[in-house]
Amino acid sequence: MRGPARAAAALLLIGTAIGCAGCGSSSAGNPAELALQREDLIFVARTLQALQTQSNREVAATRLAWPLIYRGLPARDSGLYGPSIRAASESAERLSMPALFSERSAASLTGAASTLAGLYRAFNELARKGWEMIAASIAQIEHGTPQAGRFARANVALYIDGIYDAHFGLGQIGKKLLPAYDKLGGEKVFGSQLTRAAVRALAETYSEANDRLQPHVTVKLGS
Repeated sequence: MRGPARAAAALLLIGTAIGCAGCGSSSAGNPAELALQREDLIFVARTLQALQTQSNREVAATRLAWPLIYRGLPARDSGLYGPSIRAASESAERLSMPALFSERSAASLTGAASTLAGLYRAFNELARKGWEMIAASIAQIEHGTPQAGRFARANVALYIDGIYDAHFGLGQIGKKLLPAYDKLGGEKVFGSQLTRAAVRALAETYSEANDRLQPHVTVKLGS
């Protein structure tokens, strides 16, 4: 069971990114720093625009599967990997990580751009790993030894909770994008490079209303 245990630990570490995503400096002490933060925000906003289709596809698939898992996997030992769970798992697997949002590249981003990149990276990693481990847990329950099945069922709550956290974090991007845009000068400064209409559209896509899962996860670890 070392593999699932390591994955569970990794998932916990990834989850902390939602709480501290983007710890870059948000202060702008001089015009050069302001210009850099504005440039970074434009790059991040354009990347988020390019990611809308894949993000919305994964959210839609996960929302269809969510009623089947938020209380934990059904008690039966067969037929768990149904069409909805399969579609959500495959949709998460297809999520790509843009180079700009990788941990190494995002470390050079300044101000709010660092936070936004961190939030999306946390969503991407939590969703992909969460669904991967749910699929692996189902495989153990359905085809593994009784001991492996019990272990998988007792720990699947961690992965389900990770998926909830992934979508909660995704829905925070819009909340942070709009204030950052205004703080850095809004449309008066950004002009056609990043219009208010474009920022509002992004805020609607990356919002709690669009991305958060309902109801709240209720399954407990070890249940």
